[in-house]
Amino acid sequence: MDLGIKGKNAIVCASSRGLGRGCAMALAAAGCNLVVNGRDPQALKATATEIRDRFGVSVEEVAADVSTHEGQKALLAACPAPDILVNNNGGPPRRDFRELSRQAMLDGVTQNMVTPLELIQATIDGMTERGFGRIVNITSLSVYMPIQGLDLSSGARAGLTAFLAGVARGVAGKNVTINNLLPGKMDTERLQSGIRFGAEKAGTTYEEQAERQAAEIPAGRFGTADEFGSACAFLCSAHAGYITGQNLVLDGGLYTSAF
Repeated sequence: MDLGIKGKNAIVCASSRGLGRGCAMALAAAGCNLVVNGRDPQALKATATEIRDRFGVSVEEVAADVSTHEGQKALLAACPAPDILVNNNGGPPRRDFRELSRQAMLDGVTQNMVTPLELIQATIDGMTERGFGRIVNITSLSVYMPIQGLDLSSGARAGLTAFLAGVARGVAGKNVTINNLLPGKMDTERLQSGIRFGAEKAGTTYEEQAERQAAEIPAGRFGTADEFGSACAFLCSAHAGYITGQNLVLDGGLYTSAF
């Protein structure tokens, strides 16, 4: 399906690896020109090169920490008027909440709540003026369902969700949408870290722990970055202008709810 966004300009944060990379790939396949971002210049360059070779779109690389003002300025210098913004950032490491210092809590909220809000502040007015904008925030299933050790990440992402619920309604009439993608157990480095954490705690092997976790998912498997990226690209498409302020869960049915 033609998503109707060929030639649009997109910033995809933390897109050298994992789910962000999957989103960048899907948007490039739809014909978008991209700014990709990551902290590891080599991984970033490899991703950018693959996107150029496969899809023939323009790709700017910004090696920076998106949580810093310098990183954000670099992103916006590379794409001053984005049509699409995909907010993504690494979360705080797994840690018992008793071990969190005040600074660690402030850093976590900055990473997963303040940073996307600052980027939205910097880009949303231009989107409304041009009459088109798509903002997608990668949050987590933990917004709905607690994950042990990720309390700080969950709290910050839930705060972002609540903050933007009203903002989304305020710009909907300008054909600007704001939605959230909530990944469950996706086959990424972060999931692999969690499996190792669980295996050590349970005294089992990584393979046994992975099999046990996959068996808990009704789909019987972990999700992929490619299918996650496809969902992101649809929310960014011309066909999704009537979808805003929503939380789309991609978890293979893991979260049990009728609504």
